[in-house]
Amino acid sequence: MHVRLSLIGFVSNGLLTITMEEGLSAPEEGEEMERQLLSTVPLNENLLHKARYPGAVGKKAYTFDGRGNFKHKEWKYVEGSGEEFCWYHVELPKWNQTLSQSAQCLIDLLCPPLKLQEILSLVSNGPYCGHVDGALVFRANSPGPASSKFTFRIAAIVTEHSVISVSLGAMPKLGLWSVGQSLMRQATNLETPKQGEQNERGSVVIREHVLEYLLMINHSEEAGNPVPKSVSNLLVHIISTHVDHLQDVVTKLEIELDSVELELDKGGVAVKRKVLDDRRFPKMHLDLQRLLQVIAHGEQVFPRVKEKLSSKGWSGTQDLDSLEELIGQLNRLKESVGFIANRVTAIQTGLDSWQSEQINRKLYYLSIISIIFLPLSIITGVFGMNVGGIPWIVQNNHEPKDGFRNVIFLFLAVPVFLLLCFVFPALCARIIAWHRKGAVKRS
Repeated sequence: MHVRLSLIGFVSNGLLTITMEEGLSAPEEGEEMERQLLSTVPLNENLLHKARYPGAVGKKAYTFDGRGNFKHKEWKYVEGSGEEFCWYHVELPKWNQTLSQSAQCLIDLLCPPLKLQEILSLVSNGPYCGHVDGALVFRANSPGPASSKFTFRIAAIVTEHSVISVSLGAMPKLGLWSVGQSLMRQATNLETPKQGEQNERGSVVIREHVLEYLLMINHSEEAGNPVPKSVSNLLVHIISTHVDHLQDVVTKLEIELDSVELELDKGGVAVKRKVLDDRRFPKMHLDLQRLLQVIAHGEQVFPRVKEKLSSKGWSGTQDLDSLEELIGQLNRLKESVGFIANRVTAIQTGLDSWQSEQINRKLYYLSIISIIFLPLSIITGVFGMNVGGIPWIVQNNHEPKDGFRNVIFLFLAVPVFLLLCFVFPALCARIIAWHRKGAVKRS
């Protein structure tokens, strides 16, 4: 049965209506849709579970036959044999949790078969690549709160017939699905429509964040992730997904920076003041520094992974070349982040200059007001003084004589004296320099 999907549009509460048009009646249509959803393998059943339970730990398990085919398997650690190999992936919840809580989640899922030392090597912060009990272990975990958009963690334990990987939060491009599966047909698997969100035309309402998840996968209906045929091929897929995830974050930052820059160009004083009050660019600059730290961890770890993988007999030359390309992509990504940081610095400098200009303008207006009112204050102060009773004022018959003139002379003498105090050292230094210069010419 052919299903054609047409997008109706967004509604105000963040929902998207998708109309499903078929050549069946309404009851038969509902039964056929339900039968399809139950018969197909879920694209990401963990995403549905995590959407309902945000603090839950996601897990996926796959079995590969080494010839380009795979199937989902139950969560039970078993290594493959011959050409077969298995992949077990854990998605830690992206909420504020300590390292001990993350380690406890992995212990509940992976111990046994993993030992405590292996689990700690997966969950610790910082870059690492080495061998633990004969298995290749690497991690590129950045410190920081787990709920932050700029905290990335990827780690894996690799053996000849199995891979156990751990990531922080869902990585949309990491999952695998068959080429024949349509992403839009699987959209209803990600979130069950609530009562009242289906109308009599057969429209299915899915939430906006589910559609964004599908768009982040960045694959058409006829294209899926290439199925790994070896452990090294799977390792390249995991690292490539991590690098693509970083690239998506950098692209979003560029789009956000472009929109803010356009808003500043079109906006007025109120927009600039709001941006300065929100400290938007300092926060963005801090996020960029954290992103650079994540990329630096990858630059330290992935070349060592390539080096250690080259010594394994089961690694392919093409996979090593792919790792080298990913390392080069990381370097280019670092340059892009550097360019964005320079743009942020330039815009922040422009805002600081604008703020300084506004302050200087206010000081200029204040100076004009002072120029207007200061002489008036002096005049009212001078003519309002009572000079009688000053000791050095000559008084005859209790009447002051030349008192006002003497006070004015005092007013003039004080600034002249202060001016001489400031000018005399500089004048002396200039005279001494002129004298030395003349002495040098005479000699």
